[in-house]
Amino acid sequence: MVGPLDDQQIRSTALHRTGPGPPGTARQQTELRGHGRGPGRRGPADRGEAAFAARSTGFYLATTGSTGWPYVQHRGGPPGFLRALDERTLAFADFRGNKQYITTGNLDTDNRVSLLLMDHPARRRLKILGRARTADVAAWPASAGPLVPDGYRAEPERVVLIDVEAYDWNCPQHIQPRFTPAELEEALGPVRERMDALERENARLKERLAEAGAARRAT
Repeated sequence: MVGPLDDQQIRSTALHRTGPGPPGTARQQTELRGHGRGPGRRGPADRGEAAFAARSTGFYLATTGSTGWPYVQHRGGPPGFLRALDERTLAFADFRGNKQYITTGNLDTDNRVSLLLMDHPARRRLKILGRARTADVAAWPASAGPLVPDGYRAEPERVVLIDVEAYDWNCPQHIQPRFTPAELEEALGPVRERMDALERENARLKERLAEAGAARRAT
């Protein structure tokens, strides 16, 4: 039976380390790419991990309880509810939910977390390992911008801060493309505009044909 990964096993994986890693770390990263510096090191089509997180409308958050059992919870919100405060710190507004507080309780005994961010249209996923802590909403720094984006009706109960220790991009295998209504609207907008233009042109052609037919019948 395969047991849980311990700290030594995690350090030997191919995850990108965000700080000085021990010998055997496959690849080193010094910051969340793309944070506050325009395009990251991935080219104009991919503005880095920080921008990817800022576009996210949800992710899966895994914690471990005092009994050793893992617990996975979905966290969601509008684009911008998850963001990078600096090169090694993520933060998100934790909105009021079902009041079970299982994740919050788990963090009291074990602050290690794992995040899985999905980009279904592009068939990408980002895994993040870190250590989380909670903070009062009143402690949110004004310099970080609004905690809740304008127009979003939800009450944040707390802020969760995550000190990122490692991350990795996964391959696109077995990820099925899925699209939100907003993404579909954006993708289909040009198609609808083209269809409207063709329908108008078709109506004009029909009108001209009708006029030509009427003129022939009159002669």
